[in-house]
Amino acid sequence: MQRIDLHLALPLIRPLININIKNIPRASRLSTFCSSAQPIKNKDKVIVISGPTGAGKSRLALELAKILNGEIISADSVQVYRGLDIGSAKPSAADRNEVAHHLLDILHPSQEYSAGQFYEDARKATCEILANQRVPIVAGGTGLYLRWYMYGKPDVPKSSMGISSQVFSELMQLQDRGKWDEAVELVVNAGDLRARSVPYNNWYRLRRSLEIIRASGSPPSAFAVPYDEFQGGDVAKNLDYDFICLFLSGPRVDLYRAIDLRCEEMLMETEGLLSEASWLLDIGLHPSTNSATRAIGYRQAMEYLLSCREAKSCSAEGFIDFLSEFQKASRNFAKRQMTWFRNEKIYHWLDASRPMREVIDFVCSVYQEAGTGKVIVPQKLKMKKDVNNQRETYELKSYRPRNKLFIEDEDCHRVLDWVRRTQCQTVEVSRNPAL
Repeated sequence: MQRIDLHLALPLIRPLININIKNIPRASRLSTFCSSAQPIKNKDKVIVISGPTGAGKSRLALELAKILNGEIISADSVQVYRGLDIGSAKPSAADRNEVAHHLLDILHPSQEYSAGQFYEDARKATCEILANQRVPIVAGGTGLYLRWYMYGKPDVPKSSMGISSQVFSELMQLQDRGKWDEAVELVVNAGDLRARSVPYNNWYRLRRSLEIIRASGSPPSAFAVPYDEFQGGDVAKNLDYDFICLFLSGPRVDLYRAIDLRCEEMLMETEGLLSEASWLLDIGLHPSTNSATRAIGYRQAMEYLLSCREAKSCSAEGFIDFLSEFQKASRNFAKRQMTWFRNEKIYHWLDASRPMREVIDFVCSVYQEAGTGKVIVPQKLKMKKDVNNQRETYELKSYRPRNKLFIEDEDCHRVLDWVRRTQCQTVEVSRNPAL
């Protein structure tokens, strides 16, 4: 009897599968495609693209989606928010019309979003994309989102509505009075000693920790993290999908220069980052009080505009100081991203300074050959993970920003005019009935 190669037959079988599943309820279809309990010999392929801010991962994902008939799932903790477009470098309307994007503009900025919720949403989107015989391309720089997406999320119990409401009320009273340290000690005394390491003003993390303790009697650290179980040996062997994971980066100094320029560009247009930050203030949000307002760029811009509103004035010096803080925070974030992904064994590092065509051709070839063996990155495309020579170390230590758009005071005038007009003036209600 002649043997049939299932891998070659799969394209012929898929149309029959799709005809049959149309009569199956949508929820059942998703569980059928997503179930990790069923052994799958020929796993579906999923491309994961990450990298530090400004490395070009969104462009790479877009070009790959056009070539491979793919759809993009955003793994960015800020792009989920409506109205936060410039500061999050959200894909343009034209790009979104050309290629379907998922998990953009799904929340109001006052809402919280977590890695656990991303896992649920991104896995659901992945199943739907595969069901439509397209290629899922997950692109973004939020490391914890991507880790949980691939390895699974901790099996932490959900709290009841009653517990959630009680915890929210308790901590909101402290938040309204600015009692951060008192709130931390409340959670520590409840049983989570790690609450002291929660970043300042991250009230969501405190609330979630207290909810878990009240619901289970144990702190979040008591629950197993799936990621830990996959460390050592063949990392990808038992994952649900055949993940092709790429980390796009470039020489550190070049990356920092690109980040600095990107920050300037976000501030050049009056309908840019400052306008979005002004809107956040106008709807009653304050810097560093939730996920959206802690985001790099938005936090600094909101603090800057608040200072202008309070002083009812602004200056070129103040604006340049704000720009400098924004650039520094962005560079530091890129550094933290590289540190995080340096320890993620599943990623192949690619040099973003190489011609995009070379990178695209390589990823396409890897996609076609996925599952056949170990991925070998050509030497010319390899990006080293560490700084390991004296020259590069010196360049990083002596690095100083060199602005290209805001050089002299007069370069700031247009932006400052906007700030004075929209932030520094008290709007008075006219008594003239004709107006």
